[in-house]
Amino acid sequence: MTIFGLMESMDKQWEQFAFAIIVLVVAFLLGRVVRFVVGRFFKAAARKLKVDPTRYNFFKNASDFIILLIAIVIIFRSIPSLRLLGNTLLTGAGILAAIVGFASQQAFSNIISGIFLVIFKPFSVGDRVKIGQLYNGDVEDITLRHVIIKDFENKRIVIPNTVISNEVIVNSSITDEKICVFIELGISLEADIDKAQTIIQQEALKHPNCVDNRSASELAKGEHQVMVRVMGFSELATQLRAYAWANNPNEGFDLKCDLLKAIKQRFDQEGIEMAVPLRMITYKNKPMES
Repeated sequence: MTIFGLMESMDKQWEQFAFAIIVLVVAFLLGRVVRFVVGRFFKAAARKLKVDPTRYNFFKNASDFIILLIAIVIIFRSIPSLRLLGNTLLTGAGILAAIVGFASQQAFSNIISGIFLVIFKPFSVGDRVKIGQLYNGDVEDITLRHVIIKDFENKRIVIPNTVISNEVIVNSSITDEKICVFIELGISLEADIDKAQTIIQQEALKHPNCVDNRSASELAKGEHQVMVRVMGFSELATQLRAYAWANNPNEGFDLKCDLLKAIKQRFDQEGIEMAVPLRMITYKNKPMES
């Protein structure tokens, strides 16, 4: 090969290398633009139209992967040497597919599970959920691989999509955010039940988070806004349960904590004795006198 031919070959290689770099840079910039457009405009539109933003968030996280995949295909199809390499790889696609499939089985399972989460929507970004028996919090993000949940200690819990798909999901926000808070306590067997029920209802109605969720039929029957029922008796206590409603789980948590304190203080003022455990010790043999 002459020097001129060698230089021409090197020029072509540099052109091909520059072309690949340009395609990757364009793909990177295009990915940033798409993420910006989805994150800035679609999210704002979703808030104004009160549309679920989950699908936009998921698309934003998937856009980089899709654009990079398209860029790689363009590079392989445009450069002759890489096109030959691509054909060689396709020739051995059976073995390659088996290796890649085995190595990335969990990754693809997470992607498919993430797509199902977006389609069937057991929860959306911003919902308060309980995953299984261990994880509680607000859904912060849904990606191709995992879901991010912010718990009540402001920690981020990263759960793979396949794990979530196999767990029981309790969603407090899926249709109606209102929540019924159980205020459960025990009073002594000698305490006045009617008086205790009245005190609980009065304290609940004072709280700003307590809302009226009675239906038309319940109003017609004259049911109280805060029902207090006797749930049973134990050897120590009369078990009471109050049903107080709040607009959302956050207000419900505050309502419950505040009511427990206020009810205890009123019981002390009104002479309603809370149930306390008692133990009687019997000596079978009289203790020896000193």
